[in-house]
Amino acid sequence: MLPRGRPRALGAAAFLLLLLLIGFFVFGGHLECERRERGGSGSFPCALTPRIPLDGRPRGAAALDGDLQADGEGHNRSDCVPPRSLPPKCELLNVAIVCAGHNTSRDVITLVKSMLFYRKNPLHLHLVTDAVARNILETLFHTWLVPALRVSFYDADELKPQVSWIPNKHYSGLYGLMKLVLPGALPPDLARVIVLDTDVTFASDIAELWALFAHFSDEQVIGLVENQSDWYLGNLWRNHKPWPALGRGFNTGVILLRLDRLRQTGWEQMWKLTATQELLTLPATSLADQDIFNAVIKGHPGLVQPLPCIWNVQLSDHTLAERCYLEAADIKVIHWNSPKKLRVKNKHGEFFRNLYLTFLEYDGNLLRRELLGCPSPPPPEAEQLQRALAQLSEEDACFEFRQQPLTVHRVHVTFLPHEPLTPRPHDVTLVAQLSMDRLQMLEALCRHWPGPMSLALYLTDAEAQQFLRFVEASAVLSARKDVAYHVVYREGPLYPINQIRNVALAQALTPYVFLSDIDFLPAYSLYDYLRSSIQQLELGGRRKAALVVPAFETLHYHFSFPSSKAELLALLDAGSLYPFRYHEWPRGHAPTDYARWREAQAPYRVQWAADYEPYVVVPRDCPRYDPRFVGFGWNKVAHIVELDAQEYEFLVLPEAFAVHLPHTPSFDLSRFRASTTYRDCLQTLKDEFHQDLSRHYGAAALKYLTALRQP
Repeated sequence: MLPRGRPRALGAAAFLLLLLLIGFFVFGGHLECERRERGGSGSFPCALTPRIPLDGRPRGAAALDGDLQADGEGHNRSDCVPPRSLPPKCELLNVAIVCAGHNTSRDVITLVKSMLFYRKNPLHLHLVTDAVARNILETLFHTWLVPALRVSFYDADELKPQVSWIPNKHYSGLYGLMKLVLPGALPPDLARVIVLDTDVTFASDIAELWALFAHFSDEQVIGLVENQSDWYLGNLWRNHKPWPALGRGFNTGVILLRLDRLRQTGWEQMWKLTATQELLTLPATSLADQDIFNAVIKGHPGLVQPLPCIWNVQLSDHTLAERCYLEAADIKVIHWNSPKKLRVKNKHGEFFRNLYLTFLEYDGNLLRRELLGCPSPPPPEAEQLQRALAQLSEEDACFEFRQQPLTVHRVHVTFLPHEPLTPRPHDVTLVAQLSMDRLQMLEALCRHWPGPMSLALYLTDAEAQQFLRFVEASAVLSARKDVAYHVVYREGPLYPINQIRNVALAQALTPYVFLSDIDFLPAYSLYDYLRSSIQQLELGGRRKAALVVPAFETLHYHFSFPSSKAELLALLDAGSLYPFRYHEWPRGHAPTDYARWREAQAPYRVQWAADYEPYVVVPRDCPRYDPRFVGFGWNKVAHIVELDAQEYEFLVLPEAFAVHLPHTPSFDLSRFRASTTYRDCLQTLKDEFHQDLSRHYGAAALKYLTALRQP
């Protein structure tokens, strides 16, 4: 006899079994697909939802044949079909990205890092940019020297008239519509391209995505992932009226475009006609190009090839992305398509954020690796550097000193938003360089110098993000849009101080520059005083002058900064201030003649002398710093010698001054003091510098060699 509770237990078990059977028939195809997808490359997962619709009529085959349909719940799907093999190892893959502005340029770099990390094929990036993004990215890729990576730029301003007639409420503005015009903007011989939003992150080899082109039918021209929210179903709020779409619609953060077919089908006329018709009843696009793509697909469903959802996992509000995968590790591309970006809520949000942050802070120098089995000729400048490096001997005691100037550092100009004012005829930019341990100087410098600044920072990729957060957290720094910050990425054992200075100098936009150091605070009135002095002295034209700003120092970490020359002289007499390096290196600033400066009422001329290294105001097109001088020693001295050799006159300004604040010694200064080899190598560099001067300036350079040999 069965126990009393057994029939109920059997009934419950039968009910559970029935549920499992229903789940198998409804969801079985989908789960099997996901299991195959997790098996690795060579799998082709399903769309967001079950392969067999609730009405029991499979439509996967029809979808692959181009007869795309939406089921009762609005799902667009492609069947689970084993993909063809990956493209040949050395086949060139083309990728298009639209990018504008400073912040979006940083996003592009993180995206490219994630692509380069996994890629095994050569890449050609087609970047549609505004002038700001082009300046940033062109400099970055030119200095990155990544093998098997080509970059082409297209002017977004030339494309604006084609989309400016479309009202768009999306935060991306006109740039959010430019993917519509790519078939006409990209080279006519380009047949296929992957189009990406700037806010996606790769977690797999992009060649796997490229391989999905092989699944296009003869009619299909666009590959898209289903939209993973209910936006296009129109049920998110009362009176929500989205643009027409097929079911849930498609997301355009990742697109595969058959450009050749799009041109043949009259794509431009098709999307413009569709947009014009819809705008008769709709006030504007809400999701930019995505609305128009979906409206076109609604009327021409055979154009689209649905892509597996793992190639565009959308982390937007109200997302259904979690239905797309069993484990976060299955995902191929993460799309941060919410305005909240990293702050968006998701069950696996921490995993996604960590993946993104990994590439955000990843050392881009490590991505300069060659593609195995895909030889690619290096750029001409890289080839020259390789030959120069090959001639160096690691047995040379000064090997590091000779290697560092030959290192090409990645450079990210205007790392933060920069809004320069229109330069005035006598305007001056403060130019300086710094590293992470001098960030604390920035706020005080901004309070002392109200004019434009061009500052170059020597940082790692991770430090660059710390710097970004540092500025964003400072009310003083975040308010100054006329300060341009340029990141020179760290590489090599020695501090390439003159290379960093040259980056800051090259990015100055005003006619004149004040060549300073980050640990100096200028007089509060110095910016206005310099501009008026330049005007009064009638500089420019044939007269070449270097205006000397006398330098002082204090040994006190806290002191009352002088507001005038009279207050400075009082502090000088009281022993609270000294001429800069008066006790340690008087030769560096002695020619300024501080005794004369105390009484001076007008600018006076001084003569160059050995080891002179004043802080000067010069025209922006002045000679660049000599990059051979790295670390500590003679880096400014050599520049002043070059100015003198080019017949600049040194004029000391009677009301100008800057004060050096105390800080811990730099690592390179400590090495200079502790290492005989370091000092010997510096002397060798000096000798070679003088030899180069003699070759360039002839007999006029003899005075520098003579001065060097004097005790």
